[in-house]
Amino acid sequence: MRDDRTTGTGRDEVTLGRIETEVALLMRLGEATRRGTGTMEHRLLDRAAYVILRHLDSAGPQNVSALAAKLNLDGSTVTRQVSAMQRDGLIARTPDPADGRGTVISPTPAGLQRMAAVRAARIRLYGDILAAWSPDDRDSLAELLHRLNQALESRSRPR
Repeated sequence: MRDDRTTGTGRDEVTLGRIETEVALLMRLGEATRRGTGTMEHRLLDRAAYVILRHLDSAGPQNVSALAAKLNLDGSTVTRQVSAMQRDGLIARTPDPADGRGTVISPTPAGLQRMAAVRAARIRLYGDILAAWSPDDRDSLAELLHRLNQALESRSRPR
């Protein structure tokens, strides 16, 4: 008996094809929904700034290298994003106590306020979109998305 997961044939190939299509649609529709939402809160932060602020809020101040590693981004990309966020008053840089040559990035009160407004707007949006779903189905979706993100994150880490 063959294992369809290793050969890429049969039912598993069909299922993986469906997953690939659904993830591609999720990404496209998620961004289109965000852009098409009429509320101002969705436009307070771009996606990169939102993700950076969410991470800094949960993990605490970080240097650019640690932030880039966690977000699986190039350091120069994070540096550009952080510089723009600093100009907008969303983050602050302070000397890194572990390495005087570097800086540590932390969210400002204004950055945290914008992040909270965007998060609240997104929660309301998903509440509306998923209103007809049962609490169990919402819980299942949350758990499966978490597992997918963990698998993607572990796959993208340097080996």
